[in-house]
Amino acid sequence: MSTKSRLVIATRNEGKAAEIRTLFGDTPFELLSLSIFKEAGEAPETEDSYEGNATSKARYYAASTGEFVLADDSGLEVVALNGAPGVLSARYAGPTASDSERRLKLLDEIARAQAADRSARFVCALALASKTAEIIKVTHGICAGSICLEPRGNSGFGYDPIFIPKDHEQTFGELAEPVKNRISHRAKAIVLMRRFLLAEDWSA
Repeated sequence: MSTKSRLVIATRNEGKAAEIRTLFGDTPFELLSLSIFKEAGEAPETEDSYEGNATSKARYYAASTGEFVLADDSGLEVVALNGAPGVLSARYAGPTASDSERRLKLLDEIARAQAADRSARFVCALALASKTAEIIKVTHGICAGSICLEPRGNSGFGYDPIFIPKDHEQTFGELAEPVKNRISHRAKAIVLMRRFLLAEDWSA
């Protein structure tokens, strides 16, 4: 493996990109933003599973950029909503909805369901594609918890301010970053991917 292997993070969400860079920490990888590849286009997310969307995005952006690509797909699964929004988490309130609008829609749907069980979990699949758009590795992570009554905290992004991880009282929007980066679904998937990247000669 070269001393500085290039990896493209397949997202234009700057919050997610920053989180992934933090989770990788001090490693011999140059983590590039997808935003510098102006002609890369937008990968479709039409699969019915996190792994399907992650691998599809990884292949698409590898073909578009000619680089090794890390792509993740994640979602929130709420028991009271029979597992929704799931793979549709990012589009739950429509393709142009803000994070705040998605959170409010979710809380409204749970209230309408009148369910006492507010259990939920975040799920993540992370895929690595080669420069020739072949999938090299896929890892997964899950974080169990529950949905609070109203948004709390300003950290993170997406559904973070309404999700309380198991064995904690604060939401992901309130927890200190080092704590979240130890227990989150994305952190768990990245730990496994990071271990693979450091141990295997994947960039040959």
